[in-house]
Amino acid sequence: MTTLQRGLLMVLPFALWGTAMAAMAPLVQSGGAPLVACLRLLPAGVVILMAVTWLGRSLAIDPGDRGWFLLFTLVDAVLFQFCLAKGLQGTGAGLGSVLIDSQPLIVALLARWLFAESINPIGWIGLVVGLAGIVCLGVPAPLLQHWWLQADLSALQSGWQQGTGWMLLAALAMAFGTVLSRFACKRSDPISVTGWHMVLGGIPLLLLHALDSSTALLPAWTLWNWAQMAYASLLGSALAYALFFWFANREDLTGFSTLGFLTPVFALASGGVLLGERLQPLQWFSVLLVLLSVLLVSQRQRLWEPWISSPISSPGDLKA
Repeated sequence: MTTLQRGLLMVLPFALWGTAMAAMAPLVQSGGAPLVACLRLLPAGVVILMAVTWLGRSLAIDPGDRGWFLLFTLVDAVLFQFCLAKGLQGTGAGLGSVLIDSQPLIVALLARWLFAESINPIGWIGLVVGLAGIVCLGVPAPLLQHWWLQADLSALQSGWQQGTGWMLLAALAMAFGTVLSRFACKRSDPISVTGWHMVLGGIPLLLLHALDSSTALLPAWTLWNWAQMAYASLLGSALAYALFFWFANREDLTGFSTLGFLTPVFALASGGVLLGERLQPLQWFSVLLVLLSVLLVSQRQRLWEPWISSPISSPGDLKA
């Protein structure tokens, strides 16, 4: 595999997530959060396990990994997917993607603490720049104007309060799930772990939906709605998560998770292609910030080395 091919595969999960959130947003209103979360997990998990069997890889979860696997399933499958779907009901895909993609900052802190991954000042600057970029990309213009003391927030307060908490919880769950995946895959195949955690995580969500009397057991979706759900499950989950956790167990966690800043960019790009939407000047500037962030974090060691080796720099003062 060439460097270019590897880079494209690393970016692919975030491209799929960006478009999958747009596909899921209208479905949670009619089907309910537990059902959409379940349908995003269960079919995807079954497909992944079938692919693992076809490839001749081991389906077994090593006994030494099972405790971490169960915790990983609870956090990344049940909590994350439920909070994500619940948050989409109140925020929509645009603002939702901004809130969920704040998780690279959390991953960076956890990776620094647990795995001693070096971040250094260049990396921190990149993380802050990326966070600023996704805020400008996904936060509604009236809300940004309010932050700049130019508009009234009263029209947005209801929606902000309804979904923000769920999305922030989802960001925390995803960040912790990303870190937990390393412990759950110490001796087990990452793809098998991904498939099993989706299947087992989807079961309690299905039970939660069955117990919810406010929604129909089977929603009255159109063929197009089912196609959206299939896309979010098979491509936005099965393929995206299999690639994500495979790379998360092999790459630098801080640099790889920072690619999550690209998710809102892909969401906006798909809107431009499919719906004829055009980016505003602020959004173009935000895209540049996101791309700059990815460059700074992924190349932070190379960019920081000249500063360390500079004659005017003291090694004791320039620690990562």
